[in-house]
Amino acid sequence: MSAWFDCADNVQRTEGLAAAVTAVLNGELVVLPTDTVYGLGADAFSPAAVTRLLTAKGRGRDMPPPVLVGTVRAAAALVEDMGPDGQRLIDEFWPGGLTIVCRAARSLSWDLGDTKGTVAIRMPEDTVALDLLRETGPMAVSSANLSGSPSAMTATDARDQLGESVSVYLDGGKVPGGVASTIIDLTGPQPRLLRRGAISVGRLREVAAVMAAADAGEQ
Repeated sequence: MSAWFDCADNVQRTEGLAAAVTAVLNGELVVLPTDTVYGLGADAFSPAAVTRLLTAKGRGRDMPPPVLVGTVRAAAALVEDMGPDGQRLIDEFWPGGLTIVCRAARSLSWDLGDTKGTVAIRMPEDTVALDLLRETGPMAVSSANLSGSPSAMTATDARDQLGESVSVYLDGGKVPGGVASTIIDLTGPQPRLLRRGAISVGRLREVAAVMAAADAGEQ
């Protein structure tokens, strides 16, 4: 039976984080608040846990989950190179609604799905999420909803869709964002917009020469 913790209560928050850490380390799934939408999380370094996450969502290996981190140092350890643009974007927009796609470090032993050697990483601006991530290390986290269904804005929304497939629900109230993160591809010579989201192209271009789809002839 799933455990539920109201993180507005300090005692439940502490108990919930401890229960969530244990669940993640045991290869189980947890639901956590972020600054955009609620996330469904698992240990990024457990292939079985990642498979469990994809199965719970009804999603295949062709849509690998992004990885959330609690620190910039943790992100740097996962990638070959962020490049100067990546570092500037992180300095400006992390923690926050920006996901970066980089070449994954070849030394890593993990299986997130059909990633083609890349990894999508974000550091969320949510204290519950950050406290959890700093204890568990990097987590594979996808939106806490069934594939094709609306994103979960509350922990109750997530439970209505995912039910008992999740071991621990961390209820952080309604999320403030409601818009998915912006995704930038840093694997090429110029940062490229993959998904419009919480951070506008205009804001991104104040920091780096980001190429949007229209700039690239909708390639």
